[in-house]
Amino acid sequence: MDQTAASPATAPAAFNRLLAEGLAASQAGRREAALDLFARAGAADPSSGVPHFLIASEHAGAGDLPAAEQAYAQAVLLAPQFSLARYQLGLLQFSTQRVPSALRTWEPLLALPDDDALPHFVRGFAALAQDALDDALRHFRAGLSLGTDSATLRGDVLQMVAAVERLQEPGREGAR
Repeated sequence: MDQTAASPATAPAAFNRLLAEGLAASQAGRREAALDLFARAGAADPSSGVPHFLIASEHAGAGDLPAAEQAYAQAVLLAPQFSLARYQLGLLQFSTQRVPSALRTWEPLLALPDDDALPHFVRGFAALAQDALDDALRHFRAGLSLGTDSATLRGDVLQMVAAVERLQEPGREGAR
């Protein structure tokens, strides 16, 4: 019998153990093991979006964007209020030239409080889609000023700010 489904009392412990082991495998660069452990965690708690988010992150890190998108979408389907999963799904859509899809995915994030960085980042991308570079920078910087628990997210937005600033340099196409 699979220990992850042994009983309702052991399911949370098995779920947490599988997630921890999956994260350790991921950090050690053992992608296939991480994917397997996250999938097993998903089976231990089929209502959780977390394993799917972690699977998506593994796929995205490996450049398998279709698999990443499918897993992010599953995370959002299971946990619509999982803001970071929704943001990452929209970011993947935006970065693959599907701006309308990204904006639809991100729409619920705009209702988050103003002290949350995500709605500011979403507004930044929306402005960027309209070539409103100054507005994009203003929104990105506002979100960055609020801080985020994710160093990766912060790094990604800082890279976006640098890219937009380069577009604004005199003599560059698109400079203001």
